[in-house]
Amino acid sequence: MFIDKIEIYVRAGNGGNGVVSFRREKYVANGGPDGGDGGNGGNIIFQIDEGANTLLAFRYKRKFAAEHGGNGEGGKRHGKNGTDTVILVPRGTIIRDAKSGRLLHDMSDGTDYVACRGGRGGWGNKHFATATRQVPRFAKDGLAGEEQTLLLELKMIADVGLVGLPSAGKSSLLATVSAARPKIAEYHFTTLEPSLGVVDLGEERGFVMADIPGLIEGAAQGAGLGHDFLRHIERCRLLLQVVDVSGLEGRLPADDFNTISGELEEFSDELASRPRIVAANKCDLLSDGTDTPEIAALRTLTEAMGYPLVFISTATGEGIRQLLLLIEQTLSALPPITVYEPDAVPMEETVEEDPQDTVIRRDADGAYVCEGKWLERLCGRVYFDDRESLMYFQRSLNNAGIIERLREAGCEEGDTVRIFDIEFDFMD
Repeated sequence: MFIDKIEIYVRAGNGGNGVVSFRREKYVANGGPDGGDGGNGGNIIFQIDEGANTLLAFRYKRKFAAEHGGNGEGGKRHGKNGTDTVILVPRGTIIRDAKSGRLLHDMSDGTDYVACRGGRGGWGNKHFATATRQVPRFAKDGLAGEEQTLLLELKMIADVGLVGLPSAGKSSLLATVSAARPKIAEYHFTTLEPSLGVVDLGEERGFVMADIPGLIEGAAQGAGLGHDFLRHIERCRLLLQVVDVSGLEGRLPADDFNTISGELEEFSDELASRPRIVAANKCDLLSDGTDTPEIAALRTLTEAMGYPLVFISTATGEGIRQLLLLIEQTLSALPPITVYEPDAVPMEETVEEDPQDTVIRRDADGAYVCEGKWLERLCGRVYFDDRESLMYFQRSLNNAGIIERLREAGCEEGDTVRIFDIEFDFMD
């Protein structure tokens, strides 16, 4: 089974919590706070697996989570950092945000990609000791790790992409010029998945060729198999269109050429304008040679569009060497394989957490409920059993305008205010 598009969920580890601890040791006077920091959460990292050419590994496992950071300990001991989770994908995999479709990274350049960063560990109480606060009884909680749903889409990396109608001889050509062994049979849609082959021209010269399942009329609208795999030739620098000129299928070569050209144009104008070479295959079966009206019509079409026409036979090897040298010459003048740049982050996604995003609503029991990401982070920095920490919490709410917004919402002295699992009476 070939899988080239799949959705997965990834979550980085949370940071460990800082700890409240004091050094109490015989013969050590005024030991002071010694609470250690929490460890950082593990990251979600994508790496290239050179031995893979499909996303089949994600068929049954689609959720990935990194390890949480360990909590700090007394004696200024730092919590253990969470272990990163490494996800292996084939070269050429594109990573998108599943919700917006925004392109995040192209796994083609060999570099690792950190998709989700682990939460930072919280500070222990050793950080909060001052000349006036010598016994801090609070510490910071670790921050939550990032999480998101991703869409993985495989676009194979090849220099040359083979396109053509079913049974035109694409798989036979790939098997002839490389060590690839695609399935070959005398029926349509023998090729059910893309195949890659390395063409070796000797003296460390060569290129990569991809065989794409055959296209039929209507493929751009999803007919047949080819539509699902057209994305795999979007990276190819050169298209090699294989046309059956034997006439055994009862079709005219010019019609076959126009069918494929039309489907490429309908799928993508940019793909249709890609440099192309036309390989007229099965020329060994032409009883009247290449000087026939049918061949003349094909030659007229290719010349009008500026495409070289090469007559070959995968059965006898005729014209194969000439075709490979022409491909090599053409590739030498073309730019390198496309590596897609990440999409720009929309402005609204770059804005940091804002207290004004806090939602204030009235619950069924009459309590005023405050919710929001900024509040969640604030609560993680507060130790509610410590008076000084509570004073910091109150100042933060007041400075952020939350107290004033509660008044505007109708909250009066003595009313209950609920922030997550914390409840207190409003004092005006």
